Amino acid sequence: MKLSILMPVYNERTMAERCIAQVLTAPLPEDMERELIIVDDRSTDGTWDILCRLAETTPEIRLYRHETNQGKGAAVRTAIQKATGDFSIVQDADLEYDPYEYPRLLRPLLDGHADAVFGSRYLVGEQTRVLAFWHSMINKGLTIVSNMFCNLNLTDMETCYKAFRTDLLKSIPIRSDRFGFEPEIVMKAAKRKLRIYEVPISYHGRTYEEGKKIGWKDGIKALGTVLRFWIIDDLYIEPYGRGMLNNLTGTPQYLSWITRIVRRHLGDTVLEVGAGIGNISGRLMGRRVQYMAAEKDAIYLHALRNRFLRTPNVCVRPLDPAKPAEFADLHEAFDTVLCLNVLEYLDEPAATVHALYDSLKPGGSIVILVPQGPSLFCGIDRKLGHKRRFRLEELRQILTATGCCVEKVYQLNKIGAAAWRFYGGLFGSKSINKLTLKLFDKSVWFWRRVDSILPWKGLSLVVIGRKPV
Repeated sequence: MKLSILMPVYNERTMAERCIAQVLTAPLPEDMERELIIVDDRSTDGTWDILCRLAETTPEIRLYRHETNQGKGAAVRTAIQKATGDFSIVQDADLEYDPYEYPRLLRPLLDGHADAVFGSRYLVGEQTRVLAFWHSMINKGLTIVSNMFCNLNLTDMETCYKAFRTDLLKSIPIRSDRFGFEPEIVMKAAKRKLRIYEVPISYHGRTYEEGKKIGWKDGIKALGTVLRFWIIDDLYIEPYGRGMLNNLTGTPQYLSWITRIVRRHLGDTVLEVGAGIGNISGRLMGRRVQYMAAEKDAIYLHALRNRFLRTPNVCVRPLDPAKPAEFADLHEAFDTVLCLNVLEYLDEPAATVHALYDSLKPGGSIVILVPQGPSLFCGIDRKLGHKRRFRLEELRQILTATGCCVEKVYQLNKIGAAAWRFYGGLFGSKSINKLTLKLFDKSVWFWRRVDSILPWKGLSLVVIGRKPV
């Protein structure tokens, strides 16, 4: 296994070499390698020359430099992109934190209990330097505010020592360039429902005279960061964006609208393909004898397993809907198969529907939700990775070809169709603003009630098929 140590550096001429020496000699768990990824944020005091000299003679060091000074968050973002280890830990170059405590931070990760581990300066550690009262109070105050908005009970949100599984860390977009990195990563880890542990660490803080850089203005910006990412669900980088599924975590009323329709067609045993991060699964799995949430993406599978870790009637398993042969490995049949926002991503949707049909018990139902209306296809669809939008006749033909009888058709979200044509067709937009989604969600109670009387087709189409007995 390998640990990636992510070190942002800016004007640390007097500390950098000693810090790097300690990082490279710090104890690690048995058989664990290390790489030290240093990102110099355009230092101007000679630090860069020191780093270049060390990198030339030390193979564990991978050195990068920003062309302009951008801030700690930007340097950490660059380091995350370069990381190749199984786990990653952020290490400032000022020696306020002790690298010899890496094993303590890594233990919950290695034991499989945690996805992220934060080192707390306020739990009882071995050594903590006594520093200014008000600085500590500001840190604790920011932690309290962060906890209120992300519903965690951390003792030290602003800690530098944050260790993650690297695959998860790479899937989280980092937008803050300066010290807003800390509240941003905490808020997003909480919204992603990562398993977070805290461990006590030593702290050898510096005073401002000794070179400390963070100030009261950064504290105010931290509050703004907490509020920003409480409002906006910016949780996955582009490769893990897969349509609207992740943005929909911030639209609970719209999700309830979908599940209100789907729930009435569920049996006791359910297979959901393309379960994503469990937005729908979490609302439908109650009262089911068995609910299998299937997903192909490793990051989403991890999120599903975390979410349903203590839910005995939910089984999470890997399954690629684009590979119908994998359905044969299920070795069981279901009362209901759900295929929600999946077919539009596939090259051969008919083959997948055939595989879904074969997974049904006689008399079982298949529930399919797809985007409707080829004339609505636009830049937003392309950005989301959609290959097509469907006509009702096309979907009906695919289902009847399997032997299914189409029992029910729902036109869903007609106001969304108007907005899609307005944003994507008229203005050529390639995305829908997350704030717009939230505002839409607040008015779903109204649009749901008038949906049936609007005189055009819905943005989405829900079709219920039944397998003959």
